[in-house]
Amino acid sequence: MIRLSPSTLNLYRECPRCFWLHIKENIHRPQGPFPSLPGGMDLVIKDYFDTYRDGKNVPPEIVGKVRGVLFPNLPILNTWRNWRTGLRYEDKKLDAALSGALDDCLQDGNVFIPLDYKTRGSAPKEDGHIFYQGQLNAYTFLLEENGYKTDETAYLVYYYPLKVEQAGKVMFAVEPKEIKTSKEDAKKEFEAAVKVLRGSIPKKHTKCAYCNWNSDENGNQGSLFK
Repeated sequence: MIRLSPSTLNLYRECPRCFWLHIKENIHRPQGPFPSLPGGMDLVIKDYFDTYRDGKNVPPEIVGKVRGVLFPNLPILNTWRNWRTGLRYEDKKLDAALSGALDDCLQDGNVFIPLDYKTRGSAPKEDGHIFYQGQLNAYTFLLEENGYKTDETAYLVYYYPLKVEQAGKVMFAVEPKEIKTSKEDAKKEFEAAVKVLRGSIPKKHTKCAYCNWNSDENGNQGSLFK
């Protein structure tokens, strides 16, 4: 069975060839050291949000800026947060599955709204959500397929630093953004990605720096991928 996630679909969006090599041949793009700060921030933000998880509230800095309240069932949310046990959709005809790990979820009546934390170095640009659109589409789709009604809305909650104070206190700005999502786009992208994996290796992507770095003028992979 082919198993995909929002992050692998992001790679598919960037370059079908790199995606094919990643999934089919276990050949990954070169990576340098990965900063640990965003991961650490993600953990402490989750812990902070969980202190307001009583089915009545959201953290005060986003009151009036998001709809609904935090999803109150922490045991269920913790399964969604784990990539091993997260929300999952399986297409038996395609023999493929899509699964993803949510940061958080809001509940507005009987509507469930994915929420994702993002740590940045500066204020987000107006169109900064475009990079995360596919991820949010996938979360909406996964919630729907697991019986949780959505209205195809999601939130990004951006954290970015403003200043440092004594005793190592860092002041962050918190900026939520409401994003319209499409579960239909998520399904179409998932199916298209599976179709690519069922076929032969795609041609070199002219805008992919990795493909151009390690292929000859005919698009053949260089020695790194042999």
